[in-house]
Amino acid sequence: MDIHRCRFVPYPPSAINALAFSHPSSPTHPGKGPSSLRLAIGRANGDIEIWNPLRGAWYQESILRGAKDRSIEGLVWTQDPEDVDKSGNIIPGKLRLFSIGYSTAVTEWSLGTGRPARHSASNYGEIWCMAAQPKGRLLKKSETAVKGQIQDDESQTQNLAVGCADGAIVLLSTADSDLRFTKILARPSKKKSRVLSLAFQNRHTIIAGHADSTIRIYDIRNDQPVRNMTLGPGPPGGPKETLVWSVKCFLDGTIVSGDSTGTLCFWDGKNYALLQRIKSHDADILDVAVSADGQSVFSGGMDRRTTLYRRTGSGTPGESHRWAKITHQRMHQNDVKAMATFETKGLSILVSGGLDTTPIIVPVQEFGREHHRTLVSLPQEPNVRSASKSRLLVSWWDREVKIWTISKRSKGKMDEDASSEVDWPQGRRLVAKIVLQGNESITSADISSDGKILAVASMAEIRVFRLRLKAGMLKVQKLEEAQTSADLSKRQAKMIEFSPDTRWLATIGADNSIQLYRRLETDNDKSSPIFLQTSVELKRLHRDTSTTKARDASLGSYNRSINRLTFSADSRILAVSDISGFLDTWVLEGHEDFTQTNDEESNPTDAADKSESSEDEDVEEKDSRTSIFGERWIRNPAAPLLTKLPAAPLVLVFRPSTTQATETLTNGNIGVHPTRHNPHPHFHDLPNGEDRLFVLTAENQIYEFNVLSGKISDWSRRNPTSSLPQDFRDLRDRAKSAVWDIRGQNERIWIYGVSWLWMFDFSRDLPPVDDGQKIVNATNGISKEVSLKRKRGDNDEESTASRPRIDTGAGSKVPKAKLGIGIGRTMRTINGADAAAGQWINLEAEHEALSDEEGGYLLSNESDLALVKLRRDNVATTGRTRNSHVDNSTDADTSENDDTRVAKRTEGKRPAYWHTYKYRPILGIVLLGGETDGEAAVGEEDADPPSGIEVALVERPLFDVELPPRYVGNQEWDT
Repeated sequence: MDIHRCRFVPYPPSAINALAFSHPSSPTHPGKGPSSLRLAIGRANGDIEIWNPLRGAWYQESILRGAKDRSIEGLVWTQDPEDVDKSGNIIPGKLRLFSIGYSTAVTEWSLGTGRPARHSASNYGEIWCMAAQPKGRLLKKSETAVKGQIQDDESQTQNLAVGCADGAIVLLSTADSDLRFTKILARPSKKKSRVLSLAFQNRHTIIAGHADSTIRIYDIRNDQPVRNMTLGPGPPGGPKETLVWSVKCFLDGTIVSGDSTGTLCFWDGKNYALLQRIKSHDADILDVAVSADGQSVFSGGMDRRTTLYRRTGSGTPGESHRWAKITHQRMHQNDVKAMATFETKGLSILVSGGLDTTPIIVPVQEFGREHHRTLVSLPQEPNVRSASKSRLLVSWWDREVKIWTISKRSKGKMDEDASSEVDWPQGRRLVAKIVLQGNESITSADISSDGKILAVASMAEIRVFRLRLKAGMLKVQKLEEAQTSADLSKRQAKMIEFSPDTRWLATIGADNSIQLYRRLETDNDKSSPIFLQTSVELKRLHRDTSTTKARDASLGSYNRSINRLTFSADSRILAVSDISGFLDTWVLEGHEDFTQTNDEESNPTDAADKSESSEDEDVEEKDSRTSIFGERWIRNPAAPLLTKLPAAPLVLVFRPSTTQATETLTNGNIGVHPTRHNPHPHFHDLPNGEDRLFVLTAENQIYEFNVLSGKISDWSRRNPTSSLPQDFRDLRDRAKSAVWDIRGQNERIWIYGVSWLWMFDFSRDLPPVDDGQKIVNATNGISKEVSLKRKRGDNDEESTASRPRIDTGAGSKVPKAKLGIGIGRTMRTINGADAAAGQWINLEAEHEALSDEEGGYLLSNESDLALVKLRRDNVATTGRTRNSHVDNSTDADTSENDDTRVAKRTEGKRPAYWHTYKYRPILGIVLLGGETDGEAAVGEEDADPPSGIEVALVERPLFDVELPPRYVGNQEWDT
């Protein structure tokens, strides 16, 4: 593979201003949190990222796009009251996300559409902070009540409190799925001191940190102030007023505050007296986070420090506990602005973020014994596309699009060193820059493979541009509404993609509706291309989600949001996937015939079918079919057979065809004539090209489906997830996308994440992983004897370290030899008055060993291994018996060809897989020159093609990002 290593493509990530978990901590909850647990990250450009912890396998699930001059300065989640169905089962309430940002409005977001659902604004001042009211306790009713019925000890509605720049505190009601103004709790004072931070001590008491060195406590039941706590004057030579940037409360009522002097203060929750001050930062403390058990506190500030405090024993009887600073680390490269914690029995993490744009996950209970983990600031779905035939590279962010042309490398520059970097100035050129008018940020963009059409989508409209290369520059012409479909220009889309033959533009709306638009190319090259006024709407299958409805009901329709879209290589199959793991596919039947009119045809059997069985999912939602030039999109007949995936798909791509699909007609639909009963005749032939769909899930599981038959492919049957290399299954960074290499006899797929690049050869079977079997080294394919028996000995640190998902949700375990300062690992228990009888307990020994499934890795049982071995033996036998035959079949999906090809190549010396960590962080990889460009060796056996595919690999290292100046304290020599 010839790689253009590109670092000239800009993508400026935005600072993190707010963090919020969807659920409160629950230390007694088993496992690693509920399946509906999400983390919301608010950025300075107005975007809100939704992250799924997925039991420690973090990945970015979706992005709620912002707009011009909008910033997210605060985020909170609430959950509507629970309900009980007729069977007595508890139905969790709906999760709701709210944001603020340098305005007088509070915005509620719809997770399903990615758009604001409602706003609440009034004549109060600019909002600086926000907090959600905690839920009251739930008590079960008496035995005479319905089993499982619950009643409210206190109201379960979580109202909102917002603090304003003029000193006012306003209460908003979230009852009845609405957002309404309730009352003003605190009127603006004469000083009009800004409310910088808010926290609920309980359902009726609010703690407010102000900009006048004061913390004020209010009772929302009678709208009266309870107490004022002053921090005193500022430091000598500094400002007179101290800014209280953060306040938090423990479950026992203890209050902790962080201020602009770098001091952390602890306050008694009953008499509101100051308990202790700790000067732990050289600059402002911007946020504070507390653990669920009340034993740990974290603070972050402008000096880049993340500081840990622990509660110590009381000095004398009756004296309250004291706090001590344990350690601090500089994990961030700039200000730490936001922190959030979440804890269960299996998940105990702190997430922090700031001006350096990268979220960092820190273990709470295992601080010092586990590494912290840095998430990426780049989007999960690549923001780069290419017109491979025209060698154009497109990137976008916010409201800006840039287009480069990348030259073909001369043979003299294609040595080993030059193949990895593009540092010659004539190798690339910026040919176009587009800045969109309006406020909405770009949600998606795509360019046709011939480089003539560019489509850019936002939550306001879809803009289509015609591109023409003239005098070394790209002339960009925006198509007017008369040149495109009126529906296309007014459509709001979160995802768009051109088909490989550029005839179809697929769009996914904010409501997850699917629309296809037909493109026409006129003979006159100077005229603008036109999209037909008629569009095609596709309906997804109705899915039975009863098994997961109760578990994920709090997310509403969000789980059915479409997250991936792809066309087959011949543009006759369309596939989409959603967050819950369902796949939907459609096929283009018939043959193109420009003599036929474009009409919407009603299916005469639909009404009868619906009347017979309204529950038949195969005919449900079939309202009409639109025929365009003798072709029409229909639901894949085998679509219901495609199984639900265990996790959300992150990579969805069809295998390119190595053979030409059989064309039954060359002159359109000859012989098809309209009749009185069939005025719109057309052929019903289905696609006959390559239909194998490659899928990689968020749990690093690989599947390949034969879409037209609804079955899993032969390669995937012979190579289940348990056969994948352990290094691949243990990858922490999730996959972003993939490109295929089918040049010559290659059947390689190159999968990449933000920090890794893996290759799998689909012409070979993966090495078996049964006990005592020779397996291939993950880097270079060298075989070696490895025993895969699990070792649970106390001294088996290497075995434990190789399973990185056995942790509390952050990084992997720190080897004992490298342990530094951390929380104590032993404790002494004393029963009775005899202190000498105390026993020392090793806390590490108290943790139960995780099962294989909880640990994130699975070892196949003997029956599975035997079945895989039987399938591979059958392939080898079939290949030996057929090697003497000459196969003239052109069907790319025949098992005979596939088996024979695998049997031939299994005996070779080419590695079945390979990987590297050389490139990082990767924004995206796109093809250049076409997938089969220069394919002179088609049909010839080529063990190692000299060039392979040509790609542009776009990197965005953090040191290239322009960050604001950071605070530098005394005696800081580190960089």
